[in-house]
Amino acid sequence: MNNTAQSVWENCLNFIKDNIQPQAYKTWFEPIVAVKLDDHALSIQVPSKFFYEWLEEHYVKILKVALTKELGVNAKLVYIIKMENTYGNNQPFTEKIPSSNRSAVYSQRVDIPLKNINPELKNPFVIPGIRNVKIESQLNPTYTFDNFLEGDSNRLARNASIAVANKPGGTSFNPLLIFGGVGLGKTHLAHAIGVDIKDKYPEKTVLYISAEKFTQQYIESVKKNNRNDFIHFYQIIDVLIIDDVQFLSGKSGTQDVFFHIFNHLHQNGKQVILTSDKAPVDMQDIEQRLLSRFKWGLSAELQNPDFETRVSIVKNKLYRDGVEMPEEIIEYLAKHITSNVRELEGAIISLIAQSSFNKKEITLSLAKEIVEKFVKNTKREVSIDYIQKVVSDYFQMDVDTLQSKTRKRHIVQARQLAMFFAKKFTKASLASIGSQIGKRDHATVLHACKTVNNLSTTDKQFRKYVEDLTKKLSI
Repeated sequence: MNNTAQSVWENCLNFIKDNIQPQAYKTWFEPIVAVKLDDHALSIQVPSKFFYEWLEEHYVKILKVALTKELGVNAKLVYIIKMENTYGNNQPFTEKIPSSNRSAVYSQRVDIPLKNINPELKNPFVIPGIRNVKIESQLNPTYTFDNFLEGDSNRLARNASIAVANKPGGTSFNPLLIFGGVGLGKTHLAHAIGVDIKDKYPEKTVLYISAEKFTQQYIESVKKNNRNDFIHFYQIIDVLIIDDVQFLSGKSGTQDVFFHIFNHLHQNGKQVILTSDKAPVDMQDIEQRLLSRFKWGLSAELQNPDFETRVSIVKNKLYRDGVEMPEEIIEYLAKHITSNVRELEGAIISLIAQSSFNKKEITLSLAKEIVEKFVKNTKREVSIDYIQKVVSDYFQMDVDTLQSKTRKRHIVQARQLAMFFAKKFTKASLASIGSQIGKRDHATVLHACKTVNNLSTTDKQFRKYVEDLTKKLSI
């Protein structure tokens, strides 16, 4: 790279940095690369067309001042838009970009033409050959807030979701990331937000899509050389709901395009809702720049429902299905199926089906039969409370001592073992484990897991602790 171009641009950046918000600087100026300086014209490379359009619309005056300071009154700015290269050409595709503000910085054509760009906006959800400009929301209307029962395990996530539905893009919960284990209701809540927004704001464009389908659409757009159409389609969405965002792990191209879409939506006050099976801090192979944006709003965890919530779920399900069941059977189901809501509802459906098809009365013995099959076919997930109790009993101390602030070696080791087994035997996030074991942070849990792994290989007595506790917790 030409050093002169670099130094001129760095001087411009120093000026710009002092005059705009830090977040805006990171989003819109850090990704820009200075390419060359030719007389009074500085060429800069930007990631996409909308990036260029945003700069021209919002920062053209400050760019003009910065460049004029460096290159004089005849300063010109040349934008180079680098495209995905899908046809094996050696040179990047670029695009002619006429200036949107004649009195401001001048932008000019780059000599390598952009081929096969169709100005007509493509909707990835339209079936080929069928003309349809309407964007279907892809929402499931049966998922509502009314049939998502609130409990201690989901109160924050549910209330934040309702706040977002009442004022999409207008709360500090943007993005809203709902995370938790399988079957706890992430998808249900995500749909419920969309359904409620469509009801309250029918003029808004709401779209629900899984991260897997989003990835497939992106790959297809690259194959057909209409990546820009793909980006522009997603830029017009008012409320974008992406389910299972952890699916983007390791997919750098999809992450890059989602990064630009996310920036555009967020900067324009549009609402983004994400779901994931883990907290941002636990996500692997997701770029840091994306993870940092996931943390801009609120990350709300769905935990395993407690006993009272499970009882309410069973009663609600029976009420909706018009079935009556004795209280002792309801409590038996709630007590023995603890892993997630989906399995609890599955057990209820199986129980009703067995009773109906085999003309059997719903009895406690039939419930035990069904539950035994469910529990046997499901990998048991012990609770963090249970793990703390087992570890405390093993070291002959109470749970309060294990959770205390003391730095006595044997208590610290017991606490670290509890954290290690909580990570091993539950789907809880590091932050959730730390919060439940003495109100520690996720970094403490991570350190505890590393310490246990290290001591297991170097300390014979400690290795025995791990083996003994593994047996107790695996029963």
